[in-house]
Amino acid sequence: MAKKPSTDADSVAAEADLTVEQLAYETGMSVRNIRNHQSRGLLPPPEVRARVGYYGPEHVARLRLIQEMQSEGFKLSAISRLIGEHGADADRFVGLRQAITMPFATEAPEVYSREELNEKFGTDEDKLLEKAQRLGLLHDLGDERYEAPSPALIRAAEEVLAMGIELPAALAAIEKLSRNAQSSARTFVELFVDKVWKPFDDAGRPEEGWEEIIEAIGRLRPLAFDALNATFRLTLTAEIEKAFGEVLERRQRKK
Repeated sequence: MAKKPSTDADSVAAEADLTVEQLAYETGMSVRNIRNHQSRGLLPPPEVRARVGYYGPEHVARLRLIQEMQSEGFKLSAISRLIGEHGADADRFVGLRQAITMPFATEAPEVYSREELNEKFGTDEDKLLEKAQRLGLLHDLGDERYEAPSPALIRAAEEVLAMGIELPAALAAIEKLSRNAQSSARTFVELFVDKVWKPFDDAGRPEEGWEEIIEAIGRLRPLAFDALNATFRLTLTAEIEKAFGEVLERRQRKK
């Protein structure tokens, strides 16, 4: 971060007369990064007076937008494209990104020690712990502490073990479920992109349509969850009936 210039810069931002060093202090961004953003076309040129470039509130706002977009996961190449081609839409994309990444549920992560996990699952095998991390069930925090993004999955695994199913088999089932869930999620996302986003994009992203798009993103996830949950209940019931029907049929044939 740039050091605060020796001038009384606290009131300078309001006067829209910031040198590049003062702009760096005001935004918490290095002078080098500011110049890089200018070279990419992300930042309008300053007003030059007496061979010194001065920046105003629009430059501060633009840099803060860039920072916000970066914090939301946008890469500079994407930011450059959005601001360069659709400058008025850039802040809208921040709102869209926030709607997309908003936590889906209120389930709070929980942290477990390695000892607690060993006790829960009755094993201290490194390879099983590594597999749980690959599946996203656990995140290594260091010092033999692990965060579970979904404690409900940990509890479900405990209950499966209590039924006599071994942990490797339980993890294999979770891995398969994860692949199926990914496919289902992709189906809903593709539906949204093809039927909602693309028509909006093809229409030039009209200003009055942004709120509806962001609301649609908010509705998409609970709608997809409800539909998937209902479909799974029906499918699970049918599969249970089929499996036990086959068991009973084989038993009858043996008599």
